[in-house]
Amino acid sequence: MHRKGLLLSGACLIAASGFFIGALKAQPNLPAHVPEPQAAGSQAPKTVEQQFKNIQVLKGVPADELFPTMQFITASLGVECDFCHVQGAFEKDDKKPKQIARKMMEMMFAINADNFDRQRQVTCYTCHRGSTRPVAIPVVMTAESATAVTEPHVPSEATATEPKPYAGPSADELLEKFVQASGGAAAIDKITTRVMNGTIDFGGRSMPIDIYSKAPDERISYTHMQAGDSVTAFNGHEGWLGFPGRPPREMHGSDLDAAAIDADLHLPTHLKKMFSSMKAQGPEKINGQEAYEVIGEREGNTPVDLYFDKQSGLLIRMERYADTALGWLPTQIDYADYREADGVKVPYRWTLARPSGVFTIQVSELKQNVPVDDSKFVKPAAPPEQQKGPAK
Repeated sequence: MHRKGLLLSGACLIAASGFFIGALKAQPNLPAHVPEPQAAGSQAPKTVEQQFKNIQVLKGVPADELFPTMQFITASLGVECDFCHVQGAFEKDDKKPKQIARKMMEMMFAINADNFDRQRQVTCYTCHRGSTRPVAIPVVMTAESATAVTEPHVPSEATATEPKPYAGPSADELLEKFVQASGGAAAIDKITTRVMNGTIDFGGRSMPIDIYSKAPDERISYTHMQAGDSVTAFNGHEGWLGFPGRPPREMHGSDLDAAAIDADLHLPTHLKKMFSSMKAQGPEKINGQEAYEVIGEREGNTPVDLYFDKQSGLLIRMERYADTALGWLPTQIDYADYREADGVKVPYRWTLARPSGVFTIQVSELKQNVPVDDSKFVKPAAPPEQQKGPAK
């Protein structure tokens, strides 16, 4: 199962890594705060038409899926929100591209319903490939294109290609080798906290970042920007983002799912429990290294792809997907610079790629089993009023 183009555009650019996440910046053309669905335990979560104005096509979609769905459009067409929306009045229909976008979504739904049993075989990206105008005429071959790989790697829901015959280790064996390569289950489970200091590099800029983790699944990161700290946090059941000068934004849906994976301090020993089924295939080259792939299916959620170095057994890549009303949004994390600390192997560098860009976190100092106060993971109080978001 091969999946490329693994970059994600968003309502805010969250600096999320496989084990560690930190918010980097908020794009200026989105509202300062994303309204949240009703809390669990009260009423059923709101749909987009209940929470946002002037929803015509995406009726019935959960409200917390609207922004990831808009992200899917920005990634597929290579545009930002103001291509379709009026700034400060997202519900208005003043722009023609917004009218066209509605028709295109209806067309996509009809194609998949009529031809693919409602499976999302055709998406916005199928035709647009990062451009507002799909190319209808085949391009001529050039010296560059003759040697380029033009067939993208795509998620399993979008391909019927049969995998190559596989005769390598089983998925269970690969996950067990990862546990042993990481130091063994006993050593991993002895880690109760982890504090990391380093830098995050994005778009030619480098900023300090501090990350605090506490077993079993609490994590908070602080990216120190000129305007103030950008915060990403998960306390075991809730996640939130904080940006300088803005109220905290609560995580939902795919963001919360990713945060839970990233916050698992004992992830190597918990991977098997995460999956309802697993399949191994490969090997293939990942950054020049031969690796086996494990495709982990999750009940009621998108799969996770794991790539383990053929020699060391260490995890060198994770691919995961956010489910939206229009298709899957991918995130790719590459792990490197593994070092031993207190008997366990930890990646000191990871690179995360999404349609909006790529960033790298490099750890300079790591401490484990040091005091981390529980107060760090207390969610801030929600603001009294919340702004309305975009409509589509």
